Amino acid sequence: MHLDSKSPSGPIEKRWDDSKFSNKLVNPANKRKYSVIVVGTGLAGGSAAATLAELGYNVKCFCFQDSPRRAHSIAAQGGINAAKNYQNDGDSIYRLFYDTVKGGDFRARESNVYRLAQISVSIIDQCVAQGVPFAREYGGTLANRSFGGAQVSRTFYARGQTGQQLLIGAYSALSRQIGAGRVEMFPRTEMLDLIVIDGKARGIVTRNLTSGRTEIHLADAVVLGTGGYGNVFYLSTNAKGSNATAIWRAHKRGALFANPCFTQIHPTCIPVSGDYQSKLTLMSESLRNDGRIWVPLKPGEKRSPNDIPESERDYYLERRYPSFGNLVPRDVASRNAKNCCDEGRGIGETGLGVYLDFADAIKRLGKNLVRERYGNLFEMYERITGEDPYTVPMRIYPAIHYTMGGLWVDYQLQSTIPGLFVIGEANFSDHGANRLGASALMQGLADGYFILPYTLGNYLANTKLENVAADHPAAKQALDGVDVLTKKLLSVNGKRTVDSFHRELGKIIWDYCGMARTAEGLRTALKRLPELRQEFWTNVKVAGENEELNQSLEKAGRVADFLELGELMCHDALDRNESCGGHFREEYQTSEGEALRDDANFSYVAAWEWKGEGVAQALWKEPLDFEYVHPSQRSYK
Repeated sequence: MHLDSKSPSGPIEKRWDDSKFSNKLVNPANKRKYSVIVVGTGLAGGSAAATLAELGYNVKCFCFQDSPRRAHSIAAQGGINAAKNYQNDGDSIYRLFYDTVKGGDFRARESNVYRLAQISVSIIDQCVAQGVPFAREYGGTLANRSFGGAQVSRTFYARGQTGQQLLIGAYSALSRQIGAGRVEMFPRTEMLDLIVIDGKARGIVTRNLTSGRTEIHLADAVVLGTGGYGNVFYLSTNAKGSNATAIWRAHKRGALFANPCFTQIHPTCIPVSGDYQSKLTLMSESLRNDGRIWVPLKPGEKRSPNDIPESERDYYLERRYPSFGNLVPRDVASRNAKNCCDEGRGIGETGLGVYLDFADAIKRLGKNLVRERYGNLFEMYERITGEDPYTVPMRIYPAIHYTMGGLWVDYQLQSTIPGLFVIGEANFSDHGANRLGASALMQGLADGYFILPYTLGNYLANTKLENVAADHPAAKQALDGVDVLTKKLLSVNGKRTVDSFHRELGKIIWDYCGMARTAEGLRTALKRLPELRQEFWTNVKVAGENEELNQSLEKAGRVADFLELGELMCHDALDRNESCGGHFREEYQTSEGEALRDDANFSYVAAWEWKGEGVAQALWKEPLDFEYVHPSQRSYK
């Protein structure tokens, strides 16, 4: 298989404009003849559905939540990047492009990243026009703050609830199209399979999560904006409902899965309290602007943080990285926190935590200004921990947050299945081996508002599509396959709950394919995961019946997918004999403990092909060429 990225040639700053001009168009009258399925209503899916409908396409939009407004984009806190350079501090489109390629440890496609930086300036204008209440300076101009991995202030924000405010904007646009009759909305509906006819994506099989009925939905193209797969770890910052079923089922229909081992650890999360927890809580990376991260100098320190004098504190990020300090990228901050805890200098009852201290900021800025910037985050922290961060330093520790891997797409955002487009976190395309903070919202809106409408139109204009009906053999085969899987899950009638399998899976993945990996550990995981999967299919207990509201059945299907995906993640991590970004193999590091890449052998996108149940997946490689940002050892000192 040849992986053609379809990246344009020529000067990088002209590639997207040239591509848009060369793309074929669908005239307004003909757009009404086409139908598009959009799965997911977060920032990527919601903006895509609204924009495609605004253009005139007939859109069917699906989400498993009870409302599009409940998509997990609502949980994003810190901000959205854009190269507006309002601060006049040296930012530019090229610098955002450079920071993103470097932050991803040189494992992203240059053309995609430059396009993202280029479009970022339009996203802010779009959102302001929608009424998104970005923070403003006293004079009325939009405010910016700094974020990890950059030395400029380019992050636009709405206190600590930027994702929620941006999603309201996308949801408003979507609601307008629902009201106009151009979007048919299907809430509480989960995609369970992709329908491929004559080699092209032509529809999906869904399950109504209230009634339990399975249905066929057909269209001329399918768009997946279903988010990432972080919940394979069980404990993560993702909502409990976030899952990988849509992209995984598409993968099993022929869409290649790229870089599955590239998962991101967020450095500022509330530490685990006990075995009873089912998820973790993110504390925005924006807190690292004014908060200082430290641990005690001595191992085993048990005093209250306010009783530890300055001379006995180690502000380790400021010490090791004087240029960036607390604003190093997420992978660097996370690994350093882990190292301090491994040395016995972690804090809290578990020893898995570090301090995020605002005492200096409160002294410098005053409590009122700190409250204005971070008040809702401080309130959330106090409600969860019972501790007042205005008087006692926050306790934080890294946790699974984002996934850079996803379905492989070309420059047109099209997967290896023609007609299947993948946007936002569901694809692999823009972040390489590590995502910079505040870039997820940027990518989701860029894909949905500004890229997909051009590229999907080009596909429809260039493709001859036959009319298909629900009784087409391929559609019926997909529907029958979903029913067979459902009956199989219900018939096991074992003794273990779905959650118990999920928790055990998550611990295996976290221990052996988490913040740090070794060949020995990955081989251990690859021995245990098939055993766990076999036990799942012989001993899982799925209560209830099929055609009814059945959350146990919902979770069982998702965990079955996670079990397979987790195994692929470990294979990918074992195959990549280097360290880069969020993929940190302990065997491959510099003398100073930084990630050591092997550009000669691993400067490629790893794209895996499903070959069938019990058969090893095939690896295909897309070479990465760097014309503008030449790979070098990352340094944030």
